Amino acid sequence: MAARTNKTQHDPKTKRLIAASQLLNRLISHANNEIDMTATQVNAAKIVIAKSIPDLKAMELMVEHSGEVKLIHEGIPFARLRSTVED
Repeated sequence: MAARTNKTQHDPKTKRLIAASQLLNRLISHANNEIDMTATQVNAAKIVIAKSIPDLKAMELMVEHSGEVKLIHEGIPFARLRSTVED
């Protein structure tokens, strides 16, 4: 395969996410008994992943507002809701 002529430069956030995904792949392989990891390695990987990839925790949003509400996470709009609160 020929070398790339157009090399991609990733920003620091993208580099962190790539590293976290590699650690996640190692944890998955460990869970499937494909590789061995010590308890220290597993805990270290979990800590790094928790700092890099946000948890999917339940959120409750209570709004008393008339009009449109726009929710943004990490600069990416993911939902638009209309207020259902009656005045």
